[in-house]
Amino acid sequence: MSLLRSGVRFTSYPTHGISSVRTFTSSASRCKQRLVILGSGWGGYEVLRGIDKKRWNVTIISPTNTFNFTPLLASCAVGTLEFRCAVEPVRRYSPQVTAYQAWYFKQKVLTCMPATAPLSSEKSSVQLVEGSTAKTLFPGTGTPFTVRYDKLVIAVGAYSQTFNVPGVKEHAHFLKDVRDARAIRTRILDCFEQANQPILSDIQRRNLLNFCIVGGGPTGVEFAAELHDLLHTEVERYYPSLARLAKITLYDVAPNILGNFDRSLATYAEEKFRRDGISIKTRHHVERVEEDKMFVKEQGEVPFGLLVWSTGLAPNPLIQSIDYIAKHERSQSLLTDDNLNVITEDGQIDPDVWAIGDAAIIKTAVLPATAQVANQKAKYMVKKLNKIVKDQEHTKPFEFHNQGSLAYLGDWKAIYDRSTAETGIKAKESGRLAWLLWRSAYFTMTLSVRNKILVPTYWFLNWIFGRDLTRF
Repeated sequence: MSLLRSGVRFTSYPTHGISSVRTFTSSASRCKQRLVILGSGWGGYEVLRGIDKKRWNVTIISPTNTFNFTPLLASCAVGTLEFRCAVEPVRRYSPQVTAYQAWYFKQKVLTCMPATAPLSSEKSSVQLVEGSTAKTLFPGTGTPFTVRYDKLVIAVGAYSQTFNVPGVKEHAHFLKDVRDARAIRTRILDCFEQANQPILSDIQRRNLLNFCIVGGGPTGVEFAAELHDLLHTEVERYYPSLARLAKITLYDVAPNILGNFDRSLATYAEEKFRRDGISIKTRHHVERVEEDKMFVKEQGEVPFGLLVWSTGLAPNPLIQSIDYIAKHERSQSLLTDDNLNVITEDGQIDPDVWAIGDAAIIKTAVLPATAQVANQKAKYMVKKLNKIVKDQEHTKPFEFHNQGSLAYLGDWKAIYDRSTAETGIKAKESGRLAWLLWRSAYFTMTLSVRNKILVPTYWFLNWIFGRDLTRF
């Protein structure tokens, strides 16, 4: 198996615009079919784990060298868990990994650009495509190359949605991967250290310790809950005078938070947050963000020390650059049939290309863009591809089985909703029992033996000794 990955985001370049293109060759047996997987998230990584690597010549091209276990990122951002608890290395599946970036595919060829800094011997650069929406660490540098494929699985995920609000990308924090969690954790500790300086007034301290979260979905709610736990334990112990000045505010344009949950569970979450002192401001619209402050239509200027933005998903630039596949009118995700094959603009099914995860939507059954859906689609693809490589038929369409939704609310309480499941037991739960389900589920879902040991170990250490507030 050959394994490729990259360190930055996808973008696209037309092949005819590149004058010097190298062809990537693999030492794997030529009799094997080439399977290329784009992305190492809940979809791509699960395909990589389960695919028959003895029969397929596998290549994975990803914006990172890790799989991010996203449900644990909020815990990592406040020090409940360490960062390595929420990642799995892509390199585990091959010692021969090179870092590259994919830019374009057409006629079974991927045109790629190295995502690393160019060598000193590389004097030429590739011109950026005018109007390209993607950003890279090293734009237009290095020498491009091509990767051919026989079968392609597109699982590149999505980006954080900003709704084109000015200043969000420059001044807000997202929570999509471990790097985001690390930046948030550093910023939280910076806010308290800065507020602790004797030269500041109480007003300046309150502004620094105003933690704003935009987005009332599970990610925003869980981060608010984890941050509340931090403020009322370690921060209260080590910064007693500052803890009283700290404030958490949750903003959303919708009339209620947790819109995808049962109404009674969402109400339970709102009431608990209000008792905990977390301010919930629904039907509020952020107009622009500047350094250390944002402007809310219904409120005016709001100073903050930390702004976490979690308002849904935007299409990946690679998906935006693909022009021969039909896309969903609203989300711009790739359209697939119920076998997850992409549908071309002329309505034809491409038998060699599949799309899964947040990058795709089944035309006849629109499912939520969640890790659960992406993971189940990936497992379906593993079965299909492992039969295809043996020349066996696999025509059974994909079926989604709702396992329920979980959200942590702080103080060892959570909510669990499976009230809309079409099969199995319909249930909903809140409080301590739901918290036990939440921890049990995520402990079970951790992929490696290493993290199955690390995660409960850090939970236990945190319970005994508390979170580490060291900055480094």
